[in-house]
Amino acid sequence: MAFPAGFSWGAASAAYQIEGGAAEGGRTPTIWDTFSHTPGHTCGGATGDLACDSYHRWNEDLDLLAQAGIPNYRFGIGWTRIFPTLDETPNPAGLAYYDAVVDGCLARGITPWITLYHWDLPQYLEQRGGWRSPETAKALGRMAGVVAKHFKGRVKHYFTINEPQCAAGLGYGNGVHAPGLKLSEEQLFLCVRNLVLAHGYAARAIRDADPEAEIGYVSTGKLCYPETEHKADVEAARKASFAIVSNSENSWWFNHNLYLDPVVLGAWPAECAGTVLAPLIDAIPAEELALAHEVPDCIGINVYNGHEVRAGKNGPELVPRYAGYPRTALKWPVTPGVMDYGLLYLQQRYQLPLYVSENGQSCNDRIFLDGQVHDPDRIDFLHRYLTALEKGIARGSGVKGYFHWSLTDNYEWASGYEDHFGLIYVDYRTMRRIPKDSYAWYRQVIATNGACL
Repeated sequence: MAFPAGFSWGAASAAYQIEGGAAEGGRTPTIWDTFSHTPGHTCGGATGDLACDSYHRWNEDLDLLAQAGIPNYRFGIGWTRIFPTLDETPNPAGLAYYDAVVDGCLARGITPWITLYHWDLPQYLEQRGGWRSPETAKALGRMAGVVAKHFKGRVKHYFTINEPQCAAGLGYGNGVHAPGLKLSEEQLFLCVRNLVLAHGYAARAIRDADPEAEIGYVSTGKLCYPETEHKADVEAARKASFAIVSNSENSWWFNHNLYLDPVVLGAWPAECAGTVLAPLIDAIPAEELALAHEVPDCIGINVYNGHEVRAGKNGPELVPRYAGYPRTALKWPVTPGVMDYGLLYLQQRYQLPLYVSENGQSCNDRIFLDGQVHDPDRIDFLHRYLTALEKGIARGSGVKGYFHWSLTDNYEWASGYEDHFGLIYVDYRTMRRIPKDSYAWYRQVIATNGACL
């Protein structure tokens, strides 16, 4: 097998998860600083104060990217490095840090892809309502404009928001992530609205600052794939992928269409009819939807697992997972089929280029007696998922690139440092980087454009 010519291979990271330097360069606290320093919120009380120390070790990390032959790097902008205070005066030290990273990428032949919002909301905005306030959406637009103007000619790819589903649902719904709130459904949906609106403001600001830039929007959520390729199962899995329900398997906020339909199609999902969201949607002013409807040039999809579905007597039904079903160290199920039909369904609905902006698995990685980090389970996972991805592309899924999550092990949010997703192991005692077996394996995949699979 081989991927299409020009396929974009990459690796990804996020600012708070790797940078550290929490009080350096003029940076001020975010909701994750506050949340992680509050006892009981993270595993072992872990914070991102140091993370992977990429604030100081970015040069080493970019060298490792280049040595792996990884031509694209998706990384985040720390909002409070750019705007440390409410007056939104750009911070020269923050811009200088990202200048170094961007220029370091370009000098090594690596294309930078910037994510503008990856969950690290300034604490000063949270104190004024956070994502419950439309003013936060406008503030993201202003930050996006400053960044796009500053990097015009050097950065050509932007993602406005990463996983609004998790920013809303985990942060303001069940309180598992920062800022750790458990709001009513009405207040939670207000956060959803403002995150969707924020994309509109940010995309418009980027286009005003740099009309040549490509703009994406990163989504995650429930995806399904059919038990068989019989037409009834294929249609059942498609319908289940976009159903908006709240039960033991799903929450109404964890889906793609609630966030993508307004942005791409200019309408809230028809699947909301008859749900608790219907009256809330009916109350949204038309002008708000018009502001949010800023069609991106591409869609990033963060995909880790999905649901196998078949046609039942009363509609789509989940195929039960057998005892001992394969799972990652985080206990997420291993379901490569989602990379095939799951992404195809998104392409058919939105008809935009897709990028797998995150995919990978957590492993119980360790340094072996030979001083190396061997991760055959990760290699097996990636082999299965990439093989399925190629099948989906052949069906017409429109996937143009793949970014492994993540480049290095990192601070995994509420899980702290317990989970390892990286191609590169980080020994947090010394910050020493050790490329894993999967690093060399991925290098070969990229070098052959997948023909080695």
